[in-house]
Amino acid sequence: MKKVEAIIRPSKLKAVQRGLKEADMPCVTVIPVKGTGLQKSYSERYRGTEQSMILQTRVMIICVVSDENLEKCIDVILDNASEGQVGDGKIFVYEVQDAIRLSTRVRGNPAIH
Repeated sequence: MKKVEAIIRPSKLKAVQRGLKEADMPCVTVIPVKGTGLQKSYSERYRGTEQSMILQTRVMIICVVSDENLEKCIDVILDNASEGQVGDGKIFVYEVQDAIRLSTRVRGNPAIH
């Protein structure tokens, strides 16, 4: 099993969710995040004064998938979240030792399906 964390633009969230659902991977956790990467800072006007904003608003999508579905999950995120520009986001992949469904105590791959 693998854990996929993708940090993407908020405007791309619905497209990624739809793509994952169509690919039969509907289980996803979404967390609002702020951060900075290669993108430059930008300015915003707040109460008449201009402020330099360094942190960008993004969302983090977390999916735990079987090893067989890893590449499909990554492809769905790339196809639906990428505009080919700096600031599109990042995808991180981690190894997952085990998963346990609380309601049934099922373990391993069956717990994530």
